[in-house]
Amino acid sequence: MTRVTEDYLVRIGKLIRTARQHKGLTQAELAEALTTSQSAVNRMERGQQNLSLEMIARIGEALDSEIVSLGYAGPMHLRVTGGRRLTGAIDVRSSKNAGVALLCASLLTTGKTTLRQVARIEEIYRILEVLTSIGVKARWINNGNDLELTPPARLDLEAMDADAARRTRSVLMLLGPLMHLEPHFRLPYAGGCDLGTRTVGPHLAALRQFGLRVNATDGHYHADVEPGVTPTRAIVLTERGDTVTENVLLAAARHPGVTVIRNASPNYMVQDVCFYLERLGVKVEGIGTTTLTVYGVEKIDCDVDYAPAEDPVEAMSLLAAAVVTSSELTIRRVPIEFLEIELSVLEEMGLDHDRSEEYLARNGRTRLTDLTVRPSKLTAPADKIHPMPFPGINIDNVPFFAAIAAAAHGDTLIHDWVYDNRAIYLTELNRLGANIKLLDPHRVLVQGPTTRWRAAEMMCPPALRPAVVVLLAMLAAEGTSVLRNVYVINRGYEDLAERLNSIGARIETFRDI
Repeated sequence: MTRVTEDYLVRIGKLIRTARQHKGLTQAELAEALTTSQSAVNRMERGQQNLSLEMIARIGEALDSEIVSLGYAGPMHLRVTGGRRLTGAIDVRSSKNAGVALLCASLLTTGKTTLRQVARIEEIYRILEVLTSIGVKARWINNGNDLELTPPARLDLEAMDADAARRTRSVLMLLGPLMHLEPHFRLPYAGGCDLGTRTVGPHLAALRQFGLRVNATDGHYHADVEPGVTPTRAIVLTERGDTVTENVLLAAARHPGVTVIRNASPNYMVQDVCFYLERLGVKVEGIGTTTLTVYGVEKIDCDVDYAPAEDPVEAMSLLAAAVVTSSELTIRRVPIEFLEIELSVLEEMGLDHDRSEEYLARNGRTRLTDLTVRPSKLTAPADKIHPMPFPGINIDNVPFFAAIAAAAHGDTLIHDWVYDNRAIYLTELNRLGANIKLLDPHRVLVQGPTTRWRAAEMMCPPALRPAVVVLLAMLAAEGTSVLRNVYVINRGYEDLAERLNSIGARIETFRDI
């Protein structure tokens, strides 16, 4: 049996330990999954246990980690047996975008941050890898549902995991907190989904008013902080972006005095950051509006316990799954405030649905409802579908309208003006039987209804939401479809295949051997 050479054992052991901790397992629990002893797992993680390639593959399967599989089992794929109706009820999980922002915000306090019901997704793991590499202690508690973060006395920024940082655009949100901790630092260029060029200019222009100067060279943002610089007037954002608003909020939170942010995003993840800052003792006025007033605190030393609200984009994904498969499905814990425009458009298209009485999320602020969707005869909307800053149609929800429009009678124009090339990926639905014409890099014409979705084998689009849209269409297609290399879906959704299976889908996860 082939065995791994000794000089790799220590490195593999570190990978196993990191993946196990991310999975929220103890050594004993991993040992049970591998039918071995805790002492054997301990030796593996210390690099003192010989490992066969077969054992490495078993570890990769137990931890659902492509890192530990070291390419032996290959990337993850999905095999979908379509044409099945969904049924029952499913809960919406906590917001991915709020989760990554709150991880960055945890650097504002020298105390411990406990985040409840954090999404266990690749995007969270990448930011966690960055934080732990610079000294933050992170552990999953309460059966892996909650995350506890404890900062060190001094961050080791030179030890930052550059590979993890480059795999997520969210690393940009470290600029706001770090400028209060170090006078000089650097961050790797940000990555994430392939959505075309997105400038970091608005971030840098806004943070410059706090004294942050950034020079982008050699694959890094080199940051220098000029002491004593304070905004002399309101900060007006040149784009109403979510991450730029969050970045300025994080900078303003530790900046003594009053900071006014205009043209701020009032979107769901920004509101979660504001609610978290209030738990830290930072007063924020205007939450939910485009003008935020932040009363900064120079030093923050307190423990904080916070539960991010549910994810409206995941709720929209599940709603689209019900529509495309002509199913009756109850979607629980829907953050209705952030789906009201989408639902209004869908009502005009003929969506048959009911809503429960509203109730509050675990954060005590966000309004939730339970939404029951029934099979509906839809017609194309009279107007085009296009995103707008909140409270308009959410930018991330636009791709789901492509699948919904493909099930509606008539022509629907979708104008995805925000990203350079995301609309192009929507034409992948044609391989599954849809009729979508690309008019230009930002506009597609969806001609419905799709008379018959058909099974296909295809590569996963490199952008998160279009990738999920393809998966949803596969649920509707009679026969067996294969979606290859679904890492991008795991970036934004926790156990999506397993959860869809719980409501009647038939999706098998597999890897090439």
